[in-house]
Amino acid sequence: MHFLWGEALWALALLPLLVAVYLWLLRRRRQAVLTVPQLALLRAAAQGQRHWRRHLPPALLLLALACLIVASARPVARLQLPSRQQTLLLAMDVSGSMRATDVQPNRLVAAQAAAKAFVLGLPREVRVGVISFAGTAAVVQAPTPNRDEVLAAIDRFQLQRGTAIGSGLVLSLATIFPEAGIDLSQITGQQRMPEDTPADQARKPPPAPVAPGSYDSAAVILLTDGQRTTGPDPLEAAQMAAERGVRVYTVGIGTREGEVIGFEGWSMRVKLDEDTLKQIATTTRGQYFYAGTAEDLKQVYQGLSSRLVVETRETEVSALAAALGALLTLLAAGLSLWWFGRIG
Repeated sequence: MHFLWGEALWALALLPLLVAVYLWLLRRRRQAVLTVPQLALLRAAAQGQRHWRRHLPPALLLLALACLIVASARPVARLQLPSRQQTLLLAMDVSGSMRATDVQPNRLVAAQAAAKAFVLGLPREVRVGVISFAGTAAVVQAPTPNRDEVLAAIDRFQLQRGTAIGSGLVLSLATIFPEAGIDLSQITGQQRMPEDTPADQARKPPPAPVAPGSYDSAAVILLTDGQRTTGPDPLEAAQMAAERGVRVYTVGIGTREGEVIGFEGWSMRVKLDEDTLKQIATTTRGQYFYAGTAEDLKQVYQGLSSRLVVETRETEVSALAAALGALLTLLAAGLSLWWFGRIG
C-alpha cells in the first residue's frame, strides 16, 4: 500500500497529544470530585465495576480520527478485482506443422483439448471468438457467449499449409473492431470487413494511437508452433494491436529444438520462433508462455484463465477508510447516549 498524499499522515502525530489532554482532563475531574467526599462515594457506588465504559467512546473517537487522517492521505492498495475484459479472441495455428507428435498425441489435438477446457472455465458473460490461421486466416467463430458454438468451432479445425501469424493477429483486430476499416486484402482476399462500403472506408480517419495495453474490453490469445512463412509481418501486426491498446498473450507450443515432419513426399523441421512471440507480447503489454507438453499447455491456459478473470489493480481505498471512521464515530456517539444519556 502507498499514499498519494503521504504528507497528511503527519497529522497522526497529534493523536498522542489528544490522549495526553484526555488524561489531564480526567485527572482534573477526579480532583474536583474528591473535594466532595459524599459525591465521590455516590458516583463510585453507581458505577460499580463499569468504569471502563467512560473510556470506550473517547477511544472509539480517537480511532475514528485516525481513520479519517489515513483517508485524507489517499491510500492506494493492490487488490484482486474482477477483470473488465468482455471479449477474448483465440487465434490458433492450424498449419501442417501442428501434426507433429512431440506434444502428445499431437500438437493440434493437445491445443484443441486445452483450448476447450479453457473456454469452459471462463465466466458466462465473457464472449469468446475463434480465429484459425495457416497460409491465410479465417473467423471460425465470431465472439459469442454460447460455449457450445465455440467448442464446435474448435473441433472444426482443418490442417493447412503455411504459417501466417500476422494474418491471425490482423484478423483478430478486425473482429474486435469491425468498424475500423482494417485492410484484409493480404489475409482473406477481402478489402475490408463486410459492413464497410468503399465510401465508408474513405471517410474513416486512421485511429489515434492509444497507450499499449490500455484497451481492457478485449484481448487476444495467440497460439502457434512455428515460424512465419507467409502473410503480413507479425511484428507490424503486433504494433497495430499496441496502437489500439489490445493485449496479445502469446503461447508457443512444441519442443524448442523442433521436429522433422513429413507429408505427401515432403519433409521439414518445424521450429518455434520464440523471439518473435516474445516481441509480440512485449509490444502489446501481454505475456509469452511456453508449452513443451500437453500438461504444460493446460497449465498455461489455467494461468491465463485466472489472469483474465481476476486481475490485480491499484485502487484508491480512501472511501473505505473514511467509511470506517464515520462508523466508529457513530458507534462512539451511540454508546455515549446509551450509557450516559449525552454525547461527550
